[in-house]
Amino acid sequence: MTAGLGHRVDGTEPRDDAASFEQLYARLWWPMLRVAYALLDEVPAAEDVVQDAFAGLHRKWDSIRAPEAAVGYLRVSVVNGARSALRKRLVTRRGLRLMDDTPVEPADAQAMLLSEHQLVRDALARLPERQRVVLTLRYVAELSDLEIAIATGLSHGGVRSAVSRGMAALRDELGGRL
Repeated sequence: MTAGLGHRVDGTEPRDDAASFEQLYARLWWPMLRVAYALLDEVPAAEDVVQDAFAGLHRKWDSIRAPEAAVGYLRVSVVNGARSALRKRLVTRRGLRLMDDTPVEPADAQAMLLSEHQLVRDALARLPERQRVVLTLRYVAELSDLEIAIATGLSHGGVRSAVSRGMAALRDELGGRL
């Protein structure tokens, strides 16, 4: 409720919802896309996941009181959306074994992925899902263990364990070149 001249009854300034959502979108689109791309390894699928996360946030925008909550909501939405896309991809591939499902590299793949990172990306892709997600959130999204725990639903110890095991597996596979 407003008390006139743009102030709320409680004395605070009203939020400019449209502007603050647009600012959040502009600030977080690329970081969220990097996370989704790291998990899915396909630009179109990553863009879909991120767009769906922002659409979901926009639907709930009026009920979000703290901007920090919006960032957490986006992270969880992107991780869950990527997991769902990976499961759907797996189910689809199981059903279509006769078709050639070799992914075609997008035209701008080199802009998104430097060739020297391909070795690490391939090794990451072979990790179990939990380790891959946790390492991606730590090293691509640069989240803390607590933020990763919130985004994935793991305990703090579970995050630390997954990071440790994932890094050990990468070191073994890459011959200590990390």
